[in-house]
Amino acid sequence: MLTPLEIHNKEFSKAFRGYREGEVDEFLDEIIRDYEQVLKENAVLKEQVEAANKELGHYRTLEEVLQKAIIVAQEAAEEVKSSARKEAELLIKEAQEAADRLKEDARERLRKTAENNEELIRQRDLFVARMKAVVRSYLDLLEELKEEESEAPK
Repeated sequence: MLTPLEIHNKEFSKAFRGYREGEVDEFLDEIIRDYEQVLKENAVLKEQVEAANKELGHYRTLEEVLQKAIIVAQEAAEEVKSSARKEAELLIKEAQEAADRLKEDARERLRKTAENNEELIRQRDLFVARMKAVVRSYLDLLEELKEEESEAPK
């Protein structure tokens, strides 16, 4: 690549009926100015590209960090859901066990109540039978007294 200085120092050989030297020098000066401007713009653009590449690298690093954070957050969310599911299953199991215990307690109380009821019926029947026996014995006693009174001399 040519430098502006090389363009400036370029010497052309002189020939008969050649170009006008002043016009050629002016044109070369114009080319040198434009070329210097292009080189400056190119240098600025290279710096901007380098800065943009650094910024892009920063954003790529940031993107990787964010992707990792998203993955960690997703895993944490799955863990929380799994934990909540397990806790819910445990609560349901405990509730079912409590309900089963309550049903069993109710059955036991019902059985004991039925036994007590049968015992009370048996005691009532025994009491009724004894009362009948007592009443019969009093009736028999009354009959005997009545017979004795009727047999007794008057």
